[in-house]
Amino acid sequence: GLVLGVYSSEKDDGAAQFTSAGDAFDRLVSGKLRALLSLCGPPLKKGKTRLFHGLHQDFPSVVVVGLGKKNAGINEQENWNEGKENIRTAIAVGCRQIQDLEIPCVEVDPCGDAQAAAEGAVLGLHEYNELKQKKKPVVTPQLHGSAGSEAWQKGVIYAEGQNLARYLMEAPANYITPIKFAEHIEQKLRSFSNVKVHIRPESWITTQEMGAFLSVAKGSAEPPIFLEIHYLGGANTDDSPLVFVGKGVTFDSGGISLKPSSGMDAMRADMGGAATVCSAIVTAAALNLPLNIIGLAPLCENMPSGKANKPGDVVRAKNGKTIQVDNTDAEGRLLLADALCYAHNFNARAIVNAATLTGAMDVALGSAATGVFTNSSWLWTHLYEASILTGDRVWRMPLFEHYTKQVTDCPLADVSNIGKYSRAGGACTAAAFLKEFVTASHWAHLDIAGVMSNKDEVPYLRKGMAGRPTRTLVEFAARLSQDSHN
Repeated sequence: GLVLGVYSSEKDDGAAQFTSAGDAFDRLVSGKLRALLSLCGPPLKKGKTRLFHGLHQDFPSVVVVGLGKKNAGINEQENWNEGKENIRTAIAVGCRQIQDLEIPCVEVDPCGDAQAAAEGAVLGLHEYNELKQKKKPVVTPQLHGSAGSEAWQKGVIYAEGQNLARYLMEAPANYITPIKFAEHIEQKLRSFSNVKVHIRPESWITTQEMGAFLSVAKGSAEPPIFLEIHYLGGANTDDSPLVFVGKGVTFDSGGISLKPSSGMDAMRADMGGAATVCSAIVTAAALNLPLNIIGLAPLCENMPSGKANKPGDVVRAKNGKTIQVDNTDAEGRLLLADALCYAHNFNARAIVNAATLTGAMDVALGSAATGVFTNSSWLWTHLYEASILTGDRVWRMPLFEHYTKQVTDCPLADVSNIGKYSRAGGACTAAAFLKEFVTASHWAHLDIAGVMSNKDEVPYLRKGMAGRPTRTLVEFAARLSQDSHN
């Protein structure tokens, strides 16, 4: 199969404006493609397709897909590069049509941006069907023509990174337990000589005095794991690393403050923070990015049992602060509190944590963007610029003292794990809580609860867990590595 792009016509005559690959193919078939397109009715709209059979012996099936305007670039209103997004969407739609025809291989028009085309193809074809007997046919996308093969390969690696996060988030919680998560990541990193993976057991977590993390883990029969990854890609292994921290609750029942049963199955993806940061490091290693990255993922389940945290309990975090656990379903911040304290051991250039932390984040932004709370405008700028390129957007949220007061005004302990006005500004009070465990001057908290899954909002992702914002984290790390080079 072959997927070719066509731009919206600038003029009223409606003549198809092919990409250079489309033009070359049309010449190969003596203008038949252009002629057939003009017979098929109005010009192709963005993301819409036409399917042709029997045009050429090498490509029995050709899908032509609408790319929108030819000169689409950065859209200031939308905060992304519209041209790249159009390519990702068009190519994903075209590749899925080839997959529906059960054709095992598809060549993809680079459409002037081979990286975006590869991302669209590899993200668009991904589906979790590990546990089904009847599987969709596997389709292998490859670049059509020879131009842009390096960019294509880069796009494939970026997309495979996000697909790894999607795989981990989608898999059932009895398949991805804390230890299985850690082993899966270790196996992905086994071939890289400049990566060390430490799978820390409960005894180590205890010696580190991570009382907040342990208090969540003790409610489950599954033992907790603290996953620590060292990627040493920098010219000097002693250079200050970028530290990624990810919330790794492999299943979140809510604990004693039990969640409603409707939709609870989706809480198998409550380790989305750990999945995205670990997948970003796997991707950085595959790209051989020239910087040092440390990944930290506290992994456990949050379950109700005779040993579980009870509302009103007080636990002690690694930095000595006491925490009143007023709601056991606000558990992610307890794991992160200890992991963030530990992250300060590494003299980090920046600490970035990601977590499916609050339903309030989903209420605030929906699935349009990841909410970013940060004490550093330098860090914000890098994340924001990275997200414009990836189309996986971020939006800055407030870290006001206003919210800090709501978590530190606490009857029994130094801080409470929920804001005293209950639901008001829930994502902001959660961020204010985390800030109590951070002294680093460049720290960002990414609340990814709203972007955890995809229904139909991102057209190049199928329905299911989204693996966002893995590509933005990778692009951010790539920009940071260029910074240290210059």
